[in-house]
Amino acid sequence: MDGSAIVICDGEYSTLSGKTAHGLVRETERYEILGVIDAPTAGRDAGEVLDGVHRGIPIYASLARALSDLPGRPDYCIVGVATHGGELTASLRSQLGEAIAAGMHVVNGLHEYAADDPVLRQAATREGVTITDLRRPKPKDQLHFWSGRIRLLRIPRIAMLGTDCALGKRTSSRFLLEACNRAGIRTQLIYTGQTGWLQGGACGFVLDSVTNDFVSGEIEHAILQCAEQFSPQLILLEGQSALRNPAGPCGSEFILSGEARGVILQHAPGRLHFDGHEDQGYRIPPVEEEIALIRLLGAEVLALTLNGQGLSTAELVEARKRLEEQLGLPVICPLEEGMDPLIPVVRAFMAMEQAR
Repeated sequence: MDGSAIVICDGEYSTLSGKTAHGLVRETERYEILGVIDAPTAGRDAGEVLDGVHRGIPIYASLARALSDLPGRPDYCIVGVATHGGELTASLRSQLGEAIAAGMHVVNGLHEYAADDPVLRQAATREGVTITDLRRPKPKDQLHFWSGRIRLLRIPRIAMLGTDCALGKRTSSRFLLEACNRAGIRTQLIYTGQTGWLQGGACGFVLDSVTNDFVSGEIEHAILQCAEQFSPQLILLEGQSALRNPAGPCGSEFILSGEARGVILQHAPGRLHFDGHEDQGYRIPPVEEEIALIRLLGAEVLALTLNGQGLSTAELVEARKRLEEQLGLPVICPLEEGMDPLIPVVRAFMAMEQAR
């Protein structure tokens, strides 16, 4: 564990934009989360706001209030929101400046780098603290081209893909990781986003900070490194965005370059358009088409997991029943029931892969 931390959400904790904070509130092996800064939900428990589970993580209206209430100064201040275009807003800059002045290290997962801000950089130098920009690309000599060595790896791989971005693919991946290990299946997860690193993932990389030519190689390298270091029985791959999201098409690499032969597909039946592009009319393709496309790429969808955004409990139950009948696949609601019901599906997939 790197140390204690506070997470700034800039008024977005209770929205989809607060997904980095959500991951840290649910679970992290890298930091002890002491509190969340979010004025609209201040005074409540961060876990209860997120999913109704009390986690003893208070929400404060401001960084100043948190520092006055907490018994000690946190070691780190983490940016917990995903802003439009990854912009470091004026409000976030101001809060990071406060954190640095209080002697806290800064960790930022946005596309805009905090260390490139001269005011923040000078303040960090003056206070003797660090600024870590998780999406800053690695030097080219630390990146990898796809080699084909993955074709020799016998460990089964399952990719958690989605029909859109911001659906909870990472959360469902971690739920499945925990369920598999509880069931006695030695499983590792390849993280592919900044939140996975923040949660303490042992193997992976931040996909959208990698030059396109190296993405396939980085997927392969992370999988091979995981296999060598941990010798798991199963490897899960955290997907990003969606196969046909025009703002960031992604997912085929996990099948083609990572040779994941199994896919669990996350879907939000109450969401009609790609996130952030509702006004432009970019509709999410029918889930049957996505399943067919995944099959053409060389993998099979093993199950569907549902995000109930915009649906009542009754509507989610009805959507689940309809999709099960329509697709002939297991359909699971991870937040409501966990991922344990998919263990028989995983075991069947592993047996099939091992018989190849």
